[in-house]
Amino acid sequence: MTNKLFLQAGAILGLLGVALGAFGAHALKPSLEASGRFDTFETAVKYQFYHALALILISILLQNASVSAAKWYNWAGYATLGGVIIFSGALYTICFTGIKAFGAVAPIGGTLMIVGWLLLFLGATKS
Repeated sequence: MTNKLFLQAGAILGLLGVALGAFGAHALKPSLEASGRFDTFETAVKYQFYHALALILISILLQNASVSAAKWYNWAGYATLGGVIIFSGALYTICFTGIKAFGAVAPIGGTLMIVGWLLLFLGATKS
């Protein structure tokens, strides 16, 4: 079931968000500040964590959703998961490699996250 996938993905993204946030705030902070990427790293962690919670919410909503709402919630989950992987992944890649070209990829992930919230809204209108 996709609700299990979204619950597990949300839990893993939350776990990694806390771990990466702590690692970045302590062990990586000097190198991230030296490269001017500390704020970028914090943004990646913050959006990852917010959307981990969104995936858990979607998983819960899917448990008792009507057929028509479930379709929208499923798409919301996939868009959210893809969005956080692409958005936060691109920002982490910039931080760790210094390759700024990945900045062009981040808006794709951001757009997917926005679409995920829109699809969640549409699912709520169908429930």
